[in-house]
Amino acid sequence: MIGAGRTTMTRTEGRGVGEEPSTWGELLLSFALVAAVPTVVGGAVVLTLVGLTVWLTTPLRRRRRPRSGGR
Repeated sequence: MIGAGRTTMTRTEGRGVGEEPSTWGELLLSFALVAAVPTVVGGAVVLTLVGLTVWLTTPLRRRRRPRSGGR
């Protein structure tokens, strides 16, 4: 029994060996995941920069306020 248990797979149109074509749902899910990663990372960077800017400029805003009470 030479070759028993071996499976033969064919290569189709540049895809991996034995890989079936993706469905529309799988493609949309993969595109959504690919788009979500930069969105999440970029959002975190923007929020960090805004938070640091607000935190660093707080002492400056405190000094600039005019004193109330007519002194």
